[in-house]
Amino acid sequence: MDLDSVRTFVVAADAGQFQEAAAELAVTQQAVSKRIAALERNLGVRLFTRTARGAELTIDGQAFLPHARELLRVAERAVASVRPGRRPLRVDVIASRGAAAGLMRGFYRAHPEIDLDVVMLFDIETAVAAIRSGAIDASFRAVAAPGRPLPEDIESVRVLDEPLQLLTGPAHALAGARSVTLAQLAGHRIWMPGIVPGTEWAAYYDDLVAEFGLTIEATGPNFGSDALLDTVADTPALATFMGGHTRLVWPSGHGLRRIPVTDPTPVYPHSLLWHRDNPHPALATLRAHLAATAADHDATGTWAPGWVIPR
Repeated sequence: MDLDSVRTFVVAADAGQFQEAAAELAVTQQAVSKRIAALERNLGVRLFTRTARGAELTIDGQAFLPHARELLRVAERAVASVRPGRRPLRVDVIASRGAAAGLMRGFYRAHPEIDLDVVMLFDIETAVAAIRSGAIDASFRAVAAPGRPLPEDIESVRVLDEPLQLLTGPAHALAGARSVTLAQLAGHRIWMPGIVPGTEWAAYYDDLVAEFGLTIEATGPNFGSDALLDTVADTPALATFMGGHTRLVWPSGHGLRRIPVTDPTPVYPHSLLWHRDNPHPALATLRAHLAATAADHDATGTWAPGWVIPR
């Protein structure tokens, strides 16, 4: 059913004259008549009868009028649901406990008036496709892995360099250290079952291993962070890397240690990605907030892969 014809019918019903309806709709009276005639053919009934005073609704027209008004209201709600500024800002944070989720919590505290939809997508290809299709407005990612440049219509800005920490159980050989250097980690088993080949974090850790001669094991199924913490707490030979901004809670009996890594400090580079033509006004607000709160990048004494996009 043509919504222009339905809208014309409602305006004509309220005005009582096709001429006044034409003036309100900024079309000719002939256009109003054609739209009404097309709607009547579609419905198979007469909606108006012509009188000396103008146009009056038939019984069928009176029955159809409240439904026509509801059709227009539903159409307006449908448009409003995707109109920039009228729908929530949709942002991918990858994981609920990670640094990106923390950045969005800080943004929401600063701008509680902005409606947000927070989603969690797995890999960068899925995130970029969602940005390009309009399914999301932005995503936090490490970009761009070797051989996988971003499409030309995707913009990015580096917003956070997150230092890695070593997470050990209480019986690990390094558990008592105030800090550890990357050189000291050579020969220690670092277990990270969440590394998935082809992801941007896999590319990051591949470069870290190649640069500093570390041993990172991704064997076994990934049962989630709780199972990882249990295993590290109970296995003196295992440690794992954890982002310094990752929020974790573990049982008091685990005795886990979060130890800074130095000389240099490996940092995981988080960038915000968005489509260059995205008009959502809250996206500009998010970018301004991150620009105002982001720490310095490429600081002295830190390390990130050479393929990471600079600030």
